Amino acid sequence: MRFARSSGVLLPVSSLASRGGIGDLGPEAYRFLEFLAASHQHIWQVLPLCPTGYGNSPYAGSSAFAGNPFLISLELLAEWGWIEADWLEREVFPALEGQVGRVDYAAVEQRKLASLQTAARRFLERSEVDPELGEQRQMLEQFCREQAGWLEDYALYAVLRRLYRTGAWTKWPEAVKRRDPQTLEALRATHAEALRVEQVLQFAFDLQWERLRSAANADGIRMLGDLAIFVSMDSSDVWANPELFQLDADLEPVHVAGVPPDYFSPTGQRWGNPLYDWAAMRDDGFGWWVQRVRRACTHFDLVRLDHFRGFEAYWSIPASEETAVNGEWVKAPGRELFARLEQALGRLPLIAEDLGVITPEVDALRQELEMPGMRVLQFGFSSAEAHLHLPHCFTPQVVAYTGTHDNDTTAGWWTQATAEERAAAEHYIGPVGDHGAWAAWGLMRALHASVASLTIVPAQDLLGLGSEARMNTPAVADGNWSWRAPAGCWKLPEMAGLAAGLAGLVQVTDRDNDPLQPKPTGTAAAENPA
Repeated sequence: MRFARSSGVLLPVSSLASRGGIGDLGPEAYRFLEFLAASHQHIWQVLPLCPTGYGNSPYAGSSAFAGNPFLISLELLAEWGWIEADWLEREVFPALEGQVGRVDYAAVEQRKLASLQTAARRFLERSEVDPELGEQRQMLEQFCREQAGWLEDYALYAVLRRLYRTGAWTKWPEAVKRRDPQTLEALRATHAEALRVEQVLQFAFDLQWERLRSAANADGIRMLGDLAIFVSMDSSDVWANPELFQLDADLEPVHVAGVPPDYFSPTGQRWGNPLYDWAAMRDDGFGWWVQRVRRACTHFDLVRLDHFRGFEAYWSIPASEETAVNGEWVKAPGRELFARLEQALGRLPLIAEDLGVITPEVDALRQELEMPGMRVLQFGFSSAEAHLHLPHCFTPQVVAYTGTHDNDTTAGWWTQATAEERAAAEHYIGPVGDHGAWAAWGLMRALHASVASLTIVPAQDLLGLGSEARMNTPAVADGNWSWRAPAGCWKLPEMAGLAAGLAGLVQVTDRDNDPLQPKPTGTAAAENPA
């Protein structure tokens, strides 16, 4: 799919400076939308919205379909009448107010999740007698009917994870692990209230996200979401569909996912996700994937496919290996899968994350599917072979970044860059000296002036922040996914100068367009149709 010339900002929802210990879908998200609109940005890119799993990573979620309850705004629930605002001010927020700088996931799970569950129970009670909440109750029932295919399994899984406290469903009682129907029915009866609460939280997440996305679209802003190719072993997806994954007789992984050694890690990355049994998925008409992508398209206007090369061939690592070194490439049915998705869902607004070890076969598949690939300017100055990441090598079918969530911030990268990388960058963008923030804006100017259809800048680069604001360091287990933007950094009119500077950049580079509704402006857009 071809996109109009446009630009946007990468900011995970969890990184907003919301109240409650973690960014959420409440007032701060709408404040960021106001900043994007004032900056003439037309894309807000977020990371996966699923419930986070191991290491608090959104790429290791406990469900490929569910929303992360942590991202639900308690303030909006109070406005809806689910809970009392004064209770939040008195009992909840003070316990989490000290966590503005970073996300303390343990505190959020202990305090905010408990408050969300209280709100859900009060909603169920009050909606029986309150006419205004009664309308939302009807919406809840419709949501549960429409999403039953994943919601019922996820709700039960979430309850059982807390019940058994094992950290892995393969350690649950045998009858539960193997989903004995009578055993599961008894558990559903015993834990009916807890299951209902989980369903209500998923409804609240969907309703808040739907309203935020609608507000974004009304301002000409599209939501770009991230779809992780693999799912976590510790997930309702694998527990509910073990026949679709490469598991042994004990339901343990035979082979796991990862990538071979690359510029991020000399021993590769052993992600540990169970690999798909593609033969079984083919026999099922790729039904699970159709449901998953349909769900993603209800959340997002554009979807980035993480680790696209895994749809052509994936790195298969024996589960007994401690690193990713001793793996092998195994072919995947990418063409069949995407043909089935298009047959079921129509043309899809997909972007291929094609970083890392990319072969001609992967390029051929991406081009055949007419998906734009990715380029990252930070990579472009390390060697002549890396120049494909520099603007003079771009084509319109590219989505270009200064850096991604896996990179250091540009200011941080500049501080740690080699003398050779600094020299190459200054030849490209002009003098920077020791000013990392200047490097960020220099790369942003080069990025926006390129022919790439879409350009995305991490929020940290807009703010000129250093390595302290890095979101993720690949192959490092601890300390990731917790960065939060400084309070007030998107507030207008205080940040009008930053917004005006960004707006001027996108206007002079002809990027002030809705990516899904081409509106060519200027000579460059006419000569380089996206």
